[in-house]
Amino acid sequence: MKTQHTQHNTNILGIIGSLWAVIGFSIVLLFAIVRLGTISLDTLNYDMQWFHWLAVLFSIVFMAYAEGYKGFQLKFSPRFSARCAHLKNQPTILHVILAPLFCMGFFHTTRTRKIVTFLISFMILCFIEIAHLLPQPWRGVLDIGVVTGLIWGLTSLYYYLIRAFSSASFDHCAELPDSNKQP
Repeated sequence: MKTQHTQHNTNILGIIGSLWAVIGFSIVLLFAIVRLGTISLDTLNYDMQWFHWLAVLFSIVFMAYAEGYKGFQLKFSPRFSARCAHLKNQPTILHVILAPLFCMGFFHTTRTRKIVTFLISFMILCFIEIAHLLPQPWRGVLDIGVVTGLIWGLTSLYYYLIRAFSSASFDHCAELPDSNKQP
């Protein structure tokens, strides 16, 4: 009887951790989408020339590909989803409390993943600071592309989460320590 009770508590803890990871990370992305989307919409109030519109098109296409497709869809979203599924199945108190950071790969991961995660986070912070220095309409031109990439990323994240939790064979690597091929 005690084993069933422990298993039930583990299941609940895992579900709570997974939900917290998804909700916490979604809030961060949605906040960025809304905040940058507002700046992007403000850009439309400026008298834009043809080269501004060309830059808008380039920003959207480039960020959709680089951030949305290459960054999120091919790499981050499958890994986040695999880590989220791992958290649901094998929760620990620390991983549940820090679930968004765990699923993003800030800790309990390979050394390479930790380094890459921290470097990418630092680069993003640097780009944010540089973007703040840009005058309108250039800031909005850049932000339109970033918003496109973030929306693509959030959409791909939900797609992979659905696959991770509805498929018996989700074969993406969670990049856990001591494993290179862990689904």
